[in-house]
Parts: sequence; structure tokens; C-alpha cells
Amino acid sequence: MAEAPAAARAAAKSKLYPGAAEALADVVADNQTLAVGGFGLCGIPEALIAALRDSGVKGLTVISNNAGVDGFGLGVLLETRQIRKMISSYVGENKEFERQFLSGELELEFNPQGTLAERLRAGGAGIPAFYTRTGYGTVVAEGKETRQFDDGHWYVLETALKADVALVKAWKADKAGNLVFRKTARNFNPACAMAGQVCIAEVEQIVEVGEIDPDHVHLPGIYVDRIVHNPNPEKRIEQRTVRAA
Repeated sequence: MAEAPAAARAAAKSKLYPGAAEALADVVADNQTLAVGGFGLCGIPEALIAALRDSGVKGLTVISNNAGVDGFGLGVLLETRQIRKMISSYVGENKEFERQFLSGELELEFNPQGTLAERLRAGGAGIPAFYTRTGYGTVVAEGKETRQFDDGHWYVLETALKADVALVKAWKADKAGNLVFRKTARNFNPACAMAGQVCIAEVEQIVEVGEIDPDHVHLPGIYVDRIVHNPNPEKRIEQRTVRAA
């Protein structure tokens, strides 16, 4: 696991980094666990993912709802064989993901979507495990402790998820790292941020401390170690459906 003192020292003077590569440079390493925000291609830290690819680190375990698409998002890390294992909920829209999984090249830990979100939230909150009815009696529960409570229902014990590094995307940040997410792009990002030992946030806007109303802060800066400014992200659309004129 990478040590965090460098991030702490950087935060003491400034959380702003000149680019994604610089923000990752002394943090990411082979065989780490990463939590990456996003849902499909919505709210993904695309500049950080590209820099992670270029860093050449390998053997990664990635916690994310899905793995992007072929050629974009986390899909680029599958193409370069930098991901060893995915902990995710959805594998559609990515043929390379499917191919690697079915051929035994990629480990996969499936989670019901709500369970994945709660496992990340628990990791950030310091809760080691929790019981849920979701998945009982299915392959999701295989090898896990189950228990019946007074309500008569059976529950599955799910453990928390933590990461060495969290990569998230926000709309706006102040220089202290307080984040504002835009609409559905919030998705898994706050939970990923809190579950990471070191959190790097890619943002579209940076403002001075005090310019964000405290009531509008979605994620306090205490969870954010580094900030990367990406004012013009591509924001590729996963599937575009139009009707005839």
C-alpha cells in the first residue's frame, strides 16, 4: 500500500497539482486497490484514468460500478492489461471486459449495485461489515456468512471496501478540496472518495475557499488530498439515441 505522507505534505501547502500525471506520480504503484467513481461514462475521472494508463502500473484491483466502454474510461486499462481484478456491478457495454472474464484473464467480484455502494460507504465510515437481504439464496451469497434475524428473513454478511487510492470526478472544488458534484455525475464518487486512503479529485472548476456555500458542499475537503483541474473534459456519451427528423 502506498504511503500517504507525501499527500499530507502537499495538502499542507496546496492540494492543487499541475496535471493528472503529477498528481498520480508518487501515489500509484503496482498491485494497488483503486476506487474509481462514475456510472457508465457519467462522472468518470477521464484525465486521471488516462494518466493512470500512461503510468504503466499493473496488477490493479479496481472497485467501480463498471469498467467504462471499449476504448474509453476504465476500458483503456483493460486493453493494456493493467487491471487484474474488477469489483463491480455491471459489465455490459464492454466487449473486452466480457472477453477477458470469460477467458479467465480477469478476476471479477460481482456485487448487486446497492451492495457495492454500501460496501464503499461502510469502508469510508469505518464499518467493517453489514448484513443485507440482497443476494441471499443466489451465487452472490456463496461462501459468505448468512444469518436469520427476528424479522424472519435471511441476510448475507457483506464486508466493507477500502482502497489505497480513490480517483473521483467533481464539477467544482475550492482550493481546500470541498467538492460539488453536478446532478447524476455524483453517483459513486463521494463513496469512492471516502473509501480511499488517498483521494485525487479531477474537477472542471476551481474557486477560492469561501466561494462555495457550505450548504452546497457535497463532499468535505477533509476527504480530498489532491486536485487536478480539467476544464474541458470530453464527457463522451455511452449510447446516443435519436429519432428521425
